[in-house]
Amino acid sequence: MTGTIGINYAHELMHQPRRSDRWLADILMAMVLYSHFRSEHLLVHHRYVGTPRDAVTARYNENVHRFFIRVLKASYLSAFRAEAQRLTRQGREWYDLKNPFWIYWMLQLLMLAFAYGLAGFWGVLLLAFQAFIAVFHLELINYLEHYGLTRKYLGHGRYEAVQPHHSWNAEHRATNWLLINLQRHSDHHYKPSRAYPLLHTYPKQLAPQLPYSYPIMGMIAVYPRLWRKFMNPKVTAWRAMHYPEISNWQPYNKGTNPPPN
Repeated sequence: MTGTIGINYAHELMHQPRRSDRWLADILMAMVLYSHFRSEHLLVHHRYVGTPRDAVTARYNENVHRFFIRVLKASYLSAFRAEAQRLTRQGREWYDLKNPFWIYWMLQLLMLAFAYGLAGFWGVLLLAFQAFIAVFHLELINYLEHYGLTRKYLGHGRYEAVQPHHSWNAEHRATNWLLINLQRHSDHHYKPSRAYPLLHTYPKQLAPQLPYSYPIMGMIAVYPRLWRKFMNPKVTAWRAMHYPEISNWQPYNKGTNPPPN
């Protein structure tokens, strides 16, 4: 519940311009001890999705278990670095109180203290355990949403603009009701400011489609051989459709900058 529902609503709230909405997002993320997700998602993921600078874009042939271990460290570091760079541009140091990490740390400590007050050591252990399960669900969804999809490298550190075909879409009505249209992920990345009730869907010619909804695809993903059997042919077809001019995909597979064609 905290992973698939709580984080999903936090994700929508953190995209809103009102400070009160972002505070609600921070409280929800503190419940799963993953508060840095807001900075990582807004400052890194949306800007660098489909490039080597985005840790949560799953690489081709990367299995979800290795992806999860890699992302736990990489996303935290990239989020902290992004906030430090933002403060530097304002003439401030990373430890300035404007750094939202102070809020993240404070809220997480309050959650741990609350758990300890309720049930002592076992309360803290239970909070940490549910946080681990919730975060795994979050990163599993990230894995589904961008597996193998990359933006074309233009040279000099530049990539093409984000388009609907850079995220996997899943147009399944019941799960979109449950997940407040999260599965219309192509439009979310194409127009990040668009509220969830207004997100568009796209035909398969414009956005790649997952064969099943997120819950089913998530169950498939935890079995890497089965996942590759389902998804690698789809990635290959996507590459042929959108980038027939690219013949060498090895650098993209490894998460490095290829030479521009």
